[in-house]
Amino acid sequence: MRIKSPILLFRDNSINTWESGYNMTKVKTLITFHIDHKLLDKVKGLPDIEVMYDPSLLGKPRYKNDQHGAPINHTPEQRKKLTEMMRETEVLLGYVPSEYQSDIKLHFSKLRWMQSASAGIGWRAKSQGWTETDIDFTSSSGIHSTPLAEFCLMTMLMQVKDYNHIAEEKQRRHWQRTCTTELKGKTIAIVGLGRVGREIVRLSRCFGVRVYATKRHVDGMDPESVNVDKLYPSSELKQMLGEADFVVLIVPETQETRGLLGKEEIASMKRGAYLINISRGTTVDEQALIEALQSGHLSGAALDVFMEEPLPEDSPFWDIPNVIVSPHSASTADTENTKLTGIFCNNYHRYIEGKPLRTLIDKKLLY
Repeated sequence: MRIKSPILLFRDNSINTWESGYNMTKVKTLITFHIDHKLLDKVKGLPDIEVMYDPSLLGKPRYKNDQHGAPINHTPEQRKKLTEMMRETEVLLGYVPSEYQSDIKLHFSKLRWMQSASAGIGWRAKSQGWTETDIDFTSSSGIHSTPLAEFCLMTMLMQVKDYNHIAEEKQRRHWQRTCTTELKGKTIAIVGLGRVGREIVRLSRCFGVRVYATKRHVDGMDPESVNVDKLYPSSELKQMLGEADFVVLIVPETQETRGLLGKEEIASMKRGAYLINISRGTTVDEQALIEALQSGHLSGAALDVFMEEPLPEDSPFWDIPNVIVSPHSASTADTENTKLTGIFCNNYHRYIEGKPLRTLIDKKLLY
């Protein structure tokens, strides 16, 4: 945290920042994603901040709110400017450029806090050695809850209303009345009841479904307190999977969750169940999932994440009927940058006041 240093009440004309008897140099803040002028002005309006932002150093946006941009090869002059800004950065809003991730302290020698644009920064921080530094990392946890929950509801409704059949019949120009089922009365199992999970619960309740969920710690917790019908500890995952019509996987990527849904767990799912993965591709044994889909044990899947991204052209997932392939975009919405800026501004005030940061990553738990 950044703490103000008390000094005597005087003003040196060479110093243009002072307040209430405290010395506060400008907080040099680097922004590494495209941000529109209204949000940029909001950040620039924060107290004691000096914003460094040069969109010419960022990849060209490929879609609205593209926070990464297309890959870019910096010229020598651009690289020099970027490295100079990184050396002066105390606060980072966005991402560490990919070519500098392996040694963050070397390139960001003054960095004290990074506000990530990602909700799942924990595993990246661990794998790159960032958790061994004294830098504070905060995630954007919460900003993707609504779009991810809506994606889940969309795919569940498509499944119960047999949208694939409707689309095929339209393409054939064939008119034949049919019968589907209802989402009401179905059971949804949420693996990981965090912020996104709770939003899925809230929306699902509107459709009259039963909701089961797992949490790391459930001892003494009343399921009604989190608006679910049943709560399971992680050790009883297989039992919960066997009772669900829909399984939603939304856990952070950690050592514990890598391979969480293996062959045994997938086999324990109810025959005809439907899997939705909005977590990370590493959480699922993809070969076991492919086999379960091809055999008919699972009726379908909606997958926003994969072990390898972009998904290779020869992946069986492209050809399996009733599998929705989403290009890791279920969380992306045109409201994303506005929400991210709000989190940053709130945390920035806490930072300069020496208060605990919100959405701070636990360097052991990785979320």
